[in-house]
Amino acid sequence: MKKIFICVLIMFAFSGFDLVQERTMTGKVTFSDDGSPLPGVNVVLKGTSIGTATDHQGNYSIKVPVSGGTLVFSFIGLRTTEVRIVKQTVINVQLESDVNSLNEVVVTGEGRESEHRHKRSDKDQGKHEPAPAVSQRSYGYSFELAPGVEINTEEYEGLDENIFHGADKKPLSTFSIDVDAASYSNLRRFINNGQQPPKEAVRIEEMINYFDYDYKEPRNGDPFSVYTEISAAPWNTKHHLIHIGLQGKRIPVENLPPSNLVFLIDVSGSMNQPNKLPLVKKSFQLLVDQLRAQDHVAMVVYAGAAGTVLEPTPGNEKKKILAALDKLQAGGSTAGGAGLSLAYDLAKEHFKTNGNNRVIVATDGDFNVGASSNKAMEDLIESKRKEGVYISVLGYGMGNLKDSKMEILADKGNGNYAYIDNLTEARKVLVNEFGGTLFTIATDVKLQLEFNPAQVQAYRLIGYENRKLNDEDFNNDKKDAGDLGSGHTVTALYEIIPVGVESDFYSIDKLKYQPAPTVSSSTNAKEWLTVKLRYKNPGDSKSNLLVHALEGNPVRLEQASNDFRWAACVAGFGMLLTESHYISEWRYDQVVSLAQNSRGEDREGYRSEFINLVKTYGLVSH
Repeated sequence: MKKIFICVLIMFAFSGFDLVQERTMTGKVTFSDDGSPLPGVNVVLKGTSIGTATDHQGNYSIKVPVSGGTLVFSFIGLRTTEVRIVKQTVINVQLESDVNSLNEVVVTGEGRESEHRHKRSDKDQGKHEPAPAVSQRSYGYSFELAPGVEINTEEYEGLDENIFHGADKKPLSTFSIDVDAASYSNLRRFINNGQQPPKEAVRIEEMINYFDYDYKEPRNGDPFSVYTEISAAPWNTKHHLIHIGLQGKRIPVENLPPSNLVFLIDVSGSMNQPNKLPLVKKSFQLLVDQLRAQDHVAMVVYAGAAGTVLEPTPGNEKKKILAALDKLQAGGSTAGGAGLSLAYDLAKEHFKTNGNNRVIVATDGDFNVGASSNKAMEDLIESKRKEGVYISVLGYGMGNLKDSKMEILADKGNGNYAYIDNLTEARKVLVNEFGGTLFTIATDVKLQLEFNPAQVQAYRLIGYENRKLNDEDFNNDKKDAGDLGSGHTVTALYEIIPVGVESDFYSIDKLKYQPAPTVSSSTNAKEWLTVKLRYKNPGDSKSNLLVHALEGNPVRLEQASNDFRWAACVAGFGMLLTESHYISEWRYDQVVSLAQNSRGEDREGYRSEFINLVKTYGLVSH
């Protein structure tokens, strides 16, 4: 009897052991139309909380019981698929389009200036009248998954789209560089949630600069190189497109100066959501893994009040830093001003001469207690920037996102602004682009282009609406401008109307009293423009000047570089999102076609993700 009892116990033990045994399932999720990989697809073990998401190549890995189960694959705009687990260890899935599910999502909440958010009717599509002008006004939006169920209210700045200027009357175009990429990841979040991005959330220069470009490394000791190219504008073959690229020098991580970092983390009640504080913790864990012994990290939090939760700690004491992160919890109001002041005090107290002194803010941007006005924030950050402490801003979540306020923080603090919508984006910003995000190699970088009226009838800068400078600002070393980090690229596009071309977008009568434009004998008549660039080495007050001329005949679009065509299709997508009247004859499938033919090596899969994003939005818009 005793032996039988022992045998029964053994059977139960082994039976229970089988129930908790796990095995790893892997596979790849692709789009049924063309077999392209699908990043961000939810993979869940049905009836449980066990789940994961596909990476940028569409691959996934998930632990499941040996007894099996059912995997559920889902993504906005695609048909949900269930697959039964039997004995296989690899399950590859192709997802099909599901237009009906996309059409069920309702977007509501006009901007406060509702007349700007008009939708052109079919009969208006061929007309070229611009949308009503808006000059840097704030817009609030609410989004509904069903009528009457509000889930999101956000604010953005309204900006006028750049227009064409005559090269004979206004030959100079001056602007500050921009290395931010927050707009792209933010609009990606909208599209992946089945929502239409607000026009005011689309900053085309940030979309273009989200991607890396294969520009040549700088030489002769300059911090960056200048690249130019000219070809046809894909959305208007009468026009040309000029591509200008900057490539910052790459400094190996081991050679980067020591860092004095202060993490300033918003733990107010608005951060108590899965895609906010929990994602912040995981993001900073990735950053901590990159730190060295010579780096130091302090941590400040703010809610109803601000406080220090970690004194400056060497970067190799990772367990101590991660333990402080792990203890953070959300609750209370948002003393953003007090948090900034405390973070700056800590950074100044442990200032590293010739090092990287920086505050890194993680928030949804809702500063509603303390020094909350944009002007007060600007004054504080500008004063600390002059003392050598810079700032970077990481935005999280939805609902309270104050995009304009966060952009101001970064712009005035010689830093950059990134929107973190998932852990893959956190890895891109804080791991793949570690040097560019945290280490500045050139400050106050400005460009001034002089167009040759013998070649160029009119021009317009695509994007950079809130980065434009007065022409006299170019030589003013006291005028603040954008900053460039280690290994960063900056790309700008100009659409031009060549001399002799009739265009619907630019028509001005000849002047009665002004002479016709001529080209002096000392000027190369084949030059389209001259690029002048000013920058300062970090810590310097006097700028340096680089000059680069673009000449030669435009190449055919199909012969242009992958970088040229890729930047063009990203710009075109941004213009479609904002319903630009300059792109009325281009379509989403043309964006996809051009993107597929210019994707290049795409090591990290970001360009493939963009192509899938355009396909998804193309389904929604139709």
